[in-house]
Amino acid sequence: MKCYYCDHELVRALSLVFVCLLLSLLSIKKVDASHQVYPEYQTLPAVKVKQLEHRTHYHFQPQKHWINDPNGPMYYNGIYHLFYQYNPYGAVWGNIIWGHSVSMDLINWKALQPAIKPTKPYDRHGCWSGSATILPGNKPVILYTGVVDENKTQVQNYVLPKNINDPYLEEWIKPDDNPLLVAEPGVNRTAFRDPTTAWMGRDGHWRILIGSRRKHTGIAYLYKSKDFIKWVKAKHPLHSKDRTGNWECPDFFPVAREGKKGLDNSMIEEQNVKFVLKVSLDTTRYDYYTVGKYFPEIDRYIPDNTSVDGWKGLRYDYGNFYASKSFFDASKNRRILWGWSNESDTKMDDVEKGWAGIQTIPRRIWLHPNGKQLLAWPIEEVESLRGRRVQLRNENMKKGDVVEIKGITAAQADVEVVFSFPSLDKAEPLHPSLDHLDAHELCSRKGSSLHGGLGPFGLLTLASGKLEEYTPVFVRVFKAKNKHKILLCSDASSSSLKKGLYKPSFAGFLDVDLAKKKLSLRSLIDHSVVESFGAGGEVCITSRVYPALAVSDNAHLYAFNNGSETVAIETLDAWSIKGPKFMN
Repeated sequence: MKCYYCDHELVRALSLVFVCLLLSLLSIKKVDASHQVYPEYQTLPAVKVKQLEHRTHYHFQPQKHWINDPNGPMYYNGIYHLFYQYNPYGAVWGNIIWGHSVSMDLINWKALQPAIKPTKPYDRHGCWSGSATILPGNKPVILYTGVVDENKTQVQNYVLPKNINDPYLEEWIKPDDNPLLVAEPGVNRTAFRDPTTAWMGRDGHWRILIGSRRKHTGIAYLYKSKDFIKWVKAKHPLHSKDRTGNWECPDFFPVAREGKKGLDNSMIEEQNVKFVLKVSLDTTRYDYYTVGKYFPEIDRYIPDNTSVDGWKGLRYDYGNFYASKSFFDASKNRRILWGWSNESDTKMDDVEKGWAGIQTIPRRIWLHPNGKQLLAWPIEEVESLRGRRVQLRNENMKKGDVVEIKGITAAQADVEVVFSFPSLDKAEPLHPSLDHLDAHELCSRKGSSLHGGLGPFGLLTLASGKLEEYTPVFVRVFKAKNKHKILLCSDASSSSLKKGLYKPSFAGFLDVDLAKKKLSLRSLIDHSVVESFGAGGEVCITSRVYPALAVSDNAHLYAFNNGSETVAIETLDAWSIKGPKFMN
C-alpha cells in the first residue's frame, strides 16, 4: 500500500493521504478509538447491562462501559496488575481514566478503584496510555500520557503508590514535579504519547520510548534520565520509518535466541539476545513488529533484513487486536502479551448493551526457532477453566463433509485439532493475478464455501444448526511459484444475519514445513470472540462476531472440508470452558 515507485514528494504525500482516507472508510469498525469524543453518548443515564448473549465469559472486561488499551501490566509481590483505558461514564470512547484490576493467576480478577483520573492541569482532558517500571528497591512507578487541553496537547507524567505496603497498590499519587516531559520544539505535541517500560543502560541512565510522528514518518523517540525525573531527548530516535504515520503504544523488549524463557528489560543490553520493537499504527489500527538488533553504544535499533518494516510487516495478531502491551512475568520467567479487541457492531449497539471492548486472553510470546518472528500461545492458566471434554480420532473428511463436535458448550469452548492429508498434489495453483494479494484479500476471494483442492478445511465456530450463520477458521493450501502458500483465515462475513455489522475476512500466511503433511489449529471461543492460533502460534487471528441465531445453547461447532483432497481429523480435543470464579 506504499507508493514505492513514486519519486516526487508531492505524489508520495498525496498517495498516503488517499490511502489514509480509504482506510478510514473501509476499516472504520476495525478499531474505533481514534480519540473522537461522542458527547451525545456521554451524558446518557447509566444503562443496565443487557444483551448478555454476546458478552464474554472468560475474557477480561469490566462489568460495564468502554475499555481499550491495556496499560502497564506488571507482576509485583505475587500479584498481577492490569491497568486499562476506561470510560466510567459510557460505552464509547471518552473521559479516559486508568482502570485497575488484580489477579493471582491472570484468570480470576478483582476490580479496584481507578488508579489514575484527571485531576490536574497536566491531565485534565484525559489520562492516556503508559507503562509500569519496577525501580531499584522494588519500587513500582507508572509513566502515563496526560492530555492538557482540547487540542489534545500531550505531556508525560508519573504516579507512585501511596502505600508501598498495600498488596493491591490501590491508591496512586501524583508528585508535584509533574509533568516530567513536555514536547520540545519540532516534536508534534498532539502525537507524543504512550511511554514504554524503562530500562537502564550500562552507563547508569534510564531509557524510555515515546511514540510520535513527523509528517508521515512514524517515530520512537528515545529519552534518557539518571534519576527518573529529569529526562533528555536523545539526539536520534531509537527508530523511525517513513510512510507509516503516527506510532502509538510502542513496546521494546529483548527475547532469548533459544527456548521459551522470557527476559526482563534489565537484560536489554545482553549479547546473546534479539530485540522486538512493536508499534501500533494510528493509520491502519493494527499492531506491527520487527525482530532486530539493538546497539546500546549508539542507542539505535535496526530490524533484521528478514523483518519487513512497515504496513506489510509481522503482526502479533492478524485480526481485531490493537494497542498491545507486554510485560515480564518473573514468577514463571515468561513474557506475556495483552491486547485489546474492540467491538465490531455499531456505536448504538454498544450504548444499548452498556459495554464495549475486551482484552484478549493473555499470551506467552517467545522467539520462533527460525529467529525471524515470534510465537504466541494462550497462557497455561486458561486450561484450568477446561470442563467437559470430547475427542475425535482419525476421522476422514471427504469433499463437502461437515462433522459436528457434540457434547460441549460450543459458545464457550477451547478446541485443539491436528489435520493431516495424504498428499500435496491437489493444492490448487494460485493464478498469477492473485499471487500479489495479501492474506486478507485472498481470504475474502477464496472463502470457506468455495471448493478447492487441498482445503479449505478447518472449523465452523459459533454456527447455527442449519448453518445460516457460522464463523469459519480454516486453512487453504496453494501452489505458487514452485512453493506452497498456506493461508489461515478467520472469516466473519457469514457470522451473523444481523445488519450493520463489520464482518471482515482476517488472514495470515503460515510459513511451515509441510513434509509431515500436518497442520494444527487451536481456537478459543467465547460468545462474541474467536481467537485462533495456527501452527503452534505462528499466526494468530482474533475475530469479533455477533450471531443472531448461534447464541448460547443454540451455538454449534463443526469440522469441515471443502477440498477435493481427503483430510483427516488426526486428533481433536474440545473442552467446555467454565467462567472464572470472579471477574470484576
